[in-house]
Amino acid sequence: MTPRVCPWLALFGGALLSVLPAARAAEARPFLSPVFGDHMVLQRGRPNPFWGWTQPGAKVRVSEAADTAEAQADGSGRWQAVLGPLPAGGPYEIRIEGPETVVLHDVLSGDLWLCGGQSNMVFPLAGAEGGKAEAQAANDPKLRFFRVADRSAYAPAETLKGQWELCTPRSAAGFSAVAYYFARGIRQKLDVPIGLIQSCVGGSPAESWMSAEALAPLGDFEPQLAQIQKLHEKGAPETGSFLMNWLAEYDLGDKGNAWAQPGLDDHDWKPVTIPGGVADLGMAGVPSVCWFRREIDLPDPAPAGPARIFLGVVGKMETTYVNGRWVGASSWVENPRIYPIPAGVLHPGRNLIAVRVFQSGPGGGFLSEPKVLRIALGDGPALPLAGPWRGKVSVDARPPHPLPLDLENYPTMPTVLYNGMIAPVAPLAITGVLWYQGEANQFKAAQYRKLLPALIADWRRAFGQPNLPFYVVGLPAFTARRSAPGEDGWTEVREAQADTVKAVPDTALAVTVDTGDPNNIHPTRKQPVGERLALDALALHYGLKVPYRGPEFAAAETLPGALRLHFAHADGGLTVHGPVLGEFSVAGRDHVWHWAQAKLEGADTILVSSPDVPAPVAARYAWQANPLASLYNGAGLPAEPFRTDDWPEK
Repeated sequence: MTPRVCPWLALFGGALLSVLPAARAAEARPFLSPVFGDHMVLQRGRPNPFWGWTQPGAKVRVSEAADTAEAQADGSGRWQAVLGPLPAGGPYEIRIEGPETVVLHDVLSGDLWLCGGQSNMVFPLAGAEGGKAEAQAANDPKLRFFRVADRSAYAPAETLKGQWELCTPRSAAGFSAVAYYFARGIRQKLDVPIGLIQSCVGGSPAESWMSAEALAPLGDFEPQLAQIQKLHEKGAPETGSFLMNWLAEYDLGDKGNAWAQPGLDDHDWKPVTIPGGVADLGMAGVPSVCWFRREIDLPDPAPAGPARIFLGVVGKMETTYVNGRWVGASSWVENPRIYPIPAGVLHPGRNLIAVRVFQSGPGGGFLSEPKVLRIALGDGPALPLAGPWRGKVSVDARPPHPLPLDLENYPTMPTVLYNGMIAPVAPLAITGVLWYQGEANQFKAAQYRKLLPALIADWRRAFGQPNLPFYVVGLPAFTARRSAPGEDGWTEVREAQADTVKAVPDTALAVTVDTGDPNNIHPTRKQPVGERLALDALALHYGLKVPYRGPEFAAAETLPGALRLHFAHADGGLTVHGPVLGEFSVAGRDHVWHWAQAKLEGADTILVSSPDVPAPVAARYAWQANPLASLYNGAGLPAEPFRTDDWPEK
């Protein structure tokens, strides 16, 4: 299996993280599922299922003092016993006795929140704005963390990897910033133990977090689900990527990693010039897999310090090896490839660089200027990599040769993250879910309107809680601000999130349109995100009388040459943060949008108009990926982006 790296986990400095997936042997079935452990938090006020595996028919007892539950393992060896509920607090000692005995120490009874999504939920506290100082002060014995290890699976997994940790400066620094700030917000108001389970993967689309049973009725994923079933039946590597499985099947150079090895005889390979390369092989604009090799000479001794390889932008996906050792891979075209070279890989004298490039069409190969391509050797001068290489075509994928169903090299297959990272957590008793995801679905935003409500129903079924609270983070600002009104996939995902929350009971939305970074899909302002999620929970789940949502559009009133917009949740009155109230646009019956002037009228209405629209019939607010969003209520919460029309998106 060729290793891969998820580009959306490249959170700092533009460099891609080089992460090798662990080899998977046959799945071990422990006596007690690893989701249970010392320092864990059990759900208060609700019976708590415990489960694990032993000999079929064996009896198992779970106890805390006089509270006891018994179970008998079924024919597959799985047992499940339900204990409690335990009074809030602790610490408790839980004994699990059967053919084996396990004792769990320092267990608290409180509230468990499952934190899911993609890279902005993964984003660690230490990387957030003010996060390092916050982490240094993070010593809360009633806050506990569990991180589910990344795993793709082609069928529901039984077990997982991870362990419970106390909240300390070290553990908090590497944990989800959004989840931490959420828990801090709860703990500041309520003296209840909180457990956070982080189960999220960068770059992952919503469909990766849904079961096959939930996706099948939607009718959008039949080819993908059928292919996953075939891969499962033949025992294919569980990369979670159609592309990686396709390469394993068709790429000749990938067989035994042969074309990356220094000892390969490449005398019959064609001379090529890098940048470029694919055109020299006659593959310009052609779906294909091409390999490139080059030797470099290193001095003895080599300069002190870490070494890195810089390959610039590569289209569509590359895998890089140094002396036969994998050092990085990415299918994120726009991100320059910068990979650390592990210590001991380079040596004095001749060293081999090998790069595999998969291109799906035009714009493939090495795309940056020659000066970008180099190897940096610690504190010494960089060695240029532009110029003569040798190349060879491994796969000419022009029709009728099949192409992969998806072109990403990280887990984007439907179901695989649900199978690997949610199925083995269920049916743990939990309080609710925090969900920060949607970026990866922006190019099929209309589909997200079906996916998000189906995902919520799917998780509620998995955990056996039909009213499980599910709190969604709306997408923050991103990309350059547009100078003219319009629409985009980012905005449509935001609307899908808001509409889902309006339609599905026991859900809430944390609006973050006023946060973000136009140049970074991973904004560092995570504190407002977590705190707004905490307000949702405090108001809706814990029943505190706190403002938890910003102004929400309620109705539009047509006036001569203007529209009067009425708002709900204007706690303390509508306010403007900044010099200008915006951004609003209006349109007439011609459906042509123009920027509008906006004026506060009283505590909960706004008048909008434009000299370019004599008779406006519709208005929109903050309707682009990175809008000016300055409308708040007196509680300091931002208004939700909205539109009064229901016109089809262009």
